[in-house]
Amino acid sequence: MISHPTADVPDRLFDDPEREQRWRARFRAPRVSLPEWARNAPDHCVYSSNASGTWEIYAWDRICDAHRQVTDRPSGTHSATISPDGEWLWWFDDTDGDEFGRWVREPFTGGTAAAAVAVPVGSGAEELDGYSAGLDIGGSLVALGVGTEDGSTIWLSRDSAPATLLYQHAEDAGVGALSHDESLLAISHSEHGDSRHPSIRVLRTGDGQPVGELADGPGKGLNPLGFAELAGDARLLVNHERRGRDELLIWDVVSGAMTELAIELPGDLSGDFYPDATALLVAQTHAGRTRLHRYSLVDGALTALATAPGCVGAAGVRPDGTVEYGCSSAAVPPAVRALHPDGTDRSLLTPAGEPAPGSVPVTDGWVPGPGGDIHALVATPAAGSRPFPTVFSLHGGPHAADEDRYSAVRAAWVDAGFAVVEVNYRGSTGYGSAWRDAIEGRPGLTELADVAAVHDWACASGLADPRRCVVNGWSWGGYLTLLALGTQPERWAGGVAGVPVADYLTAYADEMEQLRAFDRALFGGSPSELPALYTEASPLTYVERVRAPVLVLAGENDPRCPIQQVDNYLQALSIRPDRPEYRVLRFDAGHGSLVIDQQLHYLAAEIAFARQAVAPH
Repeated sequence: MISHPTADVPDRLFDDPEREQRWRARFRAPRVSLPEWARNAPDHCVYSSNASGTWEIYAWDRICDAHRQVTDRPSGTHSATISPDGEWLWWFDDTDGDEFGRWVREPFTGGTAAAAVAVPVGSGAEELDGYSAGLDIGGSLVALGVGTEDGSTIWLSRDSAPATLLYQHAEDAGVGALSHDESLLAISHSEHGDSRHPSIRVLRTGDGQPVGELADGPGKGLNPLGFAELAGDARLLVNHERRGRDELLIWDVVSGAMTELAIELPGDLSGDFYPDATALLVAQTHAGRTRLHRYSLVDGALTALATAPGCVGAAGVRPDGTVEYGCSSAAVPPAVRALHPDGTDRSLLTPAGEPAPGSVPVTDGWVPGPGGDIHALVATPAAGSRPFPTVFSLHGGPHAADEDRYSAVRAAWVDAGFAVVEVNYRGSTGYGSAWRDAIEGRPGLTELADVAAVHDWACASGLADPRRCVVNGWSWGGYLTLLALGTQPERWAGGVAGVPVADYLTAYADEMEQLRAFDRALFGGSPSELPALYTEASPLTYVERVRAPVLVLAGENDPRCPIQQVDNYLQALSIRPDRPEYRVLRFDAGHGSLVIDQQLHYLAAEIAFARQAVAPH
């Protein structure tokens, strides 16, 4: 292991005990995800919570309101589901956060977890190990997707018998949805070589033969959302982007009939069938907020649902028509609520303990940029005066977006006296297909052109002090942070990069195959085919131009942004005779951490480092 200077982690961020307690309490306050219920036993639920100090899986029997912690693992547990009969809990068992593992299951009431799907007889394998590529559990049939270095496989297991191979391909693919009678399976695949714009194939589970194929051509992806939950109903709800944004269509797989739904709402749309399949629950994401609507499949009526104020996260419709959902805003902590058919909206699940303290709201900025108006969310400290020291927060993904949701991280930066500017650069979702795909063929530098425009706007408006601007992000945001420090050195007083791509050529060689497929689609080919383009997009290329102090945080077991390529960047930085100050925090986890104390540790180091970077010298 190469030795590099380690970041200082202060015992306290604030001299004021109340402020110190408040920022830590936002992380430690108990939170829960939206419970998932068993389709045929909806009083049996599974959810995740940080109540133990680590995000783990919990079972909830709603009849007697009994809760049970299911998992207890050093690195936490990130994925779980429940069988339709409510008798089995499934969770993904990886190693130290590396995302490589297997699905296991245990009885809902408690017991020993064991491999959920038996391997084929005579295969010589002990488990169906790999990266999860989707899972759907039926009454008697399980469809399981597995990603490995060799590509993608999809397996079927009927009545707990050993799995049989249904599908295999070198390109990225995954389980979409089983039909209600379990005779059909929709899969998402990218046999055409573009995993960012997949196609859909529906296979018969009995013999593996294709029933239908849906492909919209280059640059237009499709996503199977789910079949109608009615016996004999072959209607599949699909996300499409035929008109430049995510919209909905219904495909009757057996008859071939296809109906595009004309839902006149701005932004990107997703959805799910109501249990009786007469309506859709539609999630609309627009300008950094997500809201819910009911769309009638009988008469096309569209009704906004009267959910609590805030941005909606996950949502689902119970058998009785109740819509359960999670929501929050920048100022108001998350809540899990239930909107009943009579219009009554109430809290559904509130964990024991003190709730998280609130924070400040965000305001919207729309900034002219080289590719169109850029949406930014801005939070400012309650005390102090403009111009503020400012952290420009760059989200991961890149296909994601910052929204008006509660963030303990954003709140801590604001408490520390920084304005926070979250930039939904080109590549972000929620602003249409063209915005999302504008980074194709030139990733990294395209996003940073938008960041530069927002930086200019923030400084010219008097919000940000141009001498005290820090660039910060994790994952793709960490990658953009390092790239910004090397290509825009005059803009930044410091940079904080969490689990970044730092050396793109090495990252490609070491990362999980699903991400290599993503990179090939994003760049237009592999590094061997486009070496100049990958080199141009790599932070390592510009390491000689970095002038500002930089903090790098990296996971030893990260399959997405592996540790070797981070070490390559740090080594190149360290041998410069005129090197800037730099620090590193390495942690024994994967692409981030589910352990609350570790999250506090990282953020304390980030803020302390940024404070030092913007302090007068």
